Amino acid sequence: MKKLRKEDINQEVFALYDDYAHNRLNRRQFVEKLSLYAVGGITVSSLLHYIMPNYSDTIVVQQDDPRLDSNYVLYDSPKGGGEIRGLLSKPKDATTKLPGIIVVHENRGLNPYIEDVGKRAALAGYLSIAPDALWPLGGYPGNDDDGRALQQNRDSNEMLEDFIAAYHYLLSLDTCNGKIGVVGFCFGGWISNMMACQVPGLSAAVPFYGMQPNAEETAQIKSPLLIHYAEFDERVNAGWPAYEMALKENNKVYTTCFYPGTNHGFHNNSTPRYDQEAAQLAWQRTIAFFKENLN
Repeated sequence: MKKLRKEDINQEVFALYDDYAHNRLNRRQFVEKLSLYAVGGITVSSLLHYIMPNYSDTIVVQQDDPRLDSNYVLYDSPKGGGEIRGLLSKPKDATTKLPGIIVVHENRGLNPYIEDVGKRAALAGYLSIAPDALWPLGGYPGNDDDGRALQQNRDSNEMLEDFIAAYHYLLSLDTCNGKIGVVGFCFGGWISNMMACQVPGLSAAVPFYGMQPNAEETAQIKSPLLIHYAEFDERVNAGWPAYEMALKENNKVYTTCFYPGTNHGFHNNSTPRYDQEAAQLAWQRTIAFFKENLN
């Protein structure tokens, strides 16, 4: 099998993967369309192997990292009919109360990449929780295809309530100083935007390539926003002009960053959509933003 590089891949392949990852193509349709780009020694099999997530080789912070206390916890789910499980992480050497960060997953549940981001946030000096909105249905099933299918069986607004409940859970902990922010990716970007609209006590929100609230919802925002967008993400970026207008009309505090040459999901280092330079810069900006607003 030819070892593929990012420069070997037509940009339209990334667009196809975006359609597949967001349920606009089923797997059969995805493979059929992908076959059009299997040329010059590149096979469909090699394209599939290259484009799909690789979690085993891309974890940055191991579960047993000695610098962290990281454990699964349960908290009440107001809409899920029971409890939500989340990965709660904090620096092992913390001696004072910490600001909190809620890390919100994509449209496929709490996969290893999002757990890893939660641990990265903890290593930056925060009490982080990465909830799994699929927990009422059994939790992240171990692969993203089944995770996407499972998440379609939950109502988005009910899941939003579960992430708002994570905010109140952090507030209840004696290890939290009461200042809490949220960062989310894709579906989690939408959740981050909506939490800024619906949680008056939220101190900061950082949506990565998330769908935007409407003008009426935007008027309710109290927290400052740091908004990350990918240049080639036409689907999500189409909602930015109206969102920007509503933010300006309501005198909201926000900073927007567009990353040239990047695709939706550029922060996710488990797929070839990952852009190391943009991802590292976006994360540096995110942590600096949290330090400014939470510490």
